[in-house]
Amino acid sequence: MKEYKIILASNSPRRRELLAGLDINFEVKVLPGIDESYPEYLSVDEIPQYIAQEKAEAYRNLIDEDTLVITADTVVVLGNEILGKPKDDEDACRMLRQLSGKTHQVITGVCLTTLQKQKRFAVTTNVTFKEFTEDEIKYYVSHYHPMDKAGAYGIQEWIGHIGVTALNGSYFNVMGLPVQRIYSEMQRF
Repeated sequence: MKEYKIILASNSPRRRELLAGLDINFEVKVLPGIDESYPEYLSVDEIPQYIAQEKAEAYRNLIDEDTLVITADTVVVLGNEILGKPKDDEDACRMLRQLSGKTHQVITGVCLTTLQKQKRFAVTTNVTFKEFTEDEIKYYVSHYHPMDKAGAYGIQEWIGHIGVTALNGSYFNVMGLPVQRIYSEMQRF
């Protein structure tokens, strides 16, 4: 990957930290106001890939021949419902009540983009939570303020420490960036 100048197109400190764990040089560039809406006909596993690709397209006119842009989008899915980022504390508590005692999916769509080619993919991880008490939910939301997190939680935070009873798939995917798969795809790129 030394022939590419790599850009991580994300404001997420977790994504920055995870990509840095691959020991590759990259810079962070974020364009404001990118539309994250999607067509209603998409299946839940297609949505994060679609959004990641839309984010990538916003960078196409701003990159050089030797630039590789990494974009990503993460959704939390319970049944067929997507739990996005909560609007406020009440919405965060509602989402955590929904996830309590159940298994849900965390799907991250990733798009690798250069001027010549593009590769998109998704990684899914199943996460099972214990039954949360109302006090646990309120404690987490009031102390950790998960408004910037899909599904209203960060697995690396207190709620993950006390609540995850099973995990099938990539832990790092649940944090927001499936770095093992990104490394493999970049090797083939």
